[in-house]
Amino acid sequence: MPERLQKLIANAGYGSRRWAERIIEQGRITLNNQQAKLGDKATITDQVTIDGRLIDLKRYHEDETKVIILNKQAGYVCSTKDEEGRKSVFDLLPENTRWVMVGRHDINTSGLLLFTNNGDLANKLMHPSSEVDREYAVRVLGKVKNKHIVQLTKGIELEDGFAKFHRVTQGGGEGANRWYKVVLREGRKREVRRLWEALDFKVSRLIRVRFGDIRLPDGLRANTVEYLKPKQVEALLKLVKLLA
Repeated sequence: MPERLQKLIANAGYGSRRWAERIIEQGRITLNNQQAKLGDKATITDQVTIDGRLIDLKRYHEDETKVIILNKQAGYVCSTKDEEGRKSVFDLLPENTRWVMVGRHDINTSGLLLFTNNGDLANKLMHPSSEVDREYAVRVLGKVKNKHIVQLTKGIELEDGFAKFHRVTQGGGEGANRWYKVVLREGRKREVRRLWEALDFKVSRLIRVRFGDIRLPDGLRANTVEYLKPKQVEALLKLVKLLA
């Protein structure tokens, strides 16, 4: 089926959709020997050039949707390039597939990260309208009282808008550091940390343990990956209505 040209270019790994849209507008792309324009649709067998150079739209094309879990270790960045030269989660992934990250962690957060070769699936799973649970184990420094739990679940106004935990439960611990399990249904930047910090608590450890129905496997070692089973992939596709 024909798809928008910028999507095909992004899926082939040449740049983001927005980048492709910009260079289409700049007249730098041709489609079957004609200057391309925004709104054009194509297939992976069409002839497309960028700045006069023929590109391969088929190079990462896969009919089967794949999803992998990475057990991220703290200290790795969730980007393909880092100006400070820090280690990237993308260096830990299987090669020969264009992996799209579903959400992201900050450098100090560890635990479950999902990657897929299906960009539509990734986008829908990340969109707030899908309301997919994200569950974290959080170690908090400070004395948390019931009134704080109530505040966190009722909601707090942050600098980028209203935010709240869908659920907060105790997870054990002694002394000044206590563990909690928290559930979010969106994925704003550093949202878990910022909600606790808004009440003057410090998060000393943060681990994502679940995304939707996908849990971090107990035996998955740090910085290693595991492919989801076909039934699990099918359930994710159905969750965001990409499969009936």
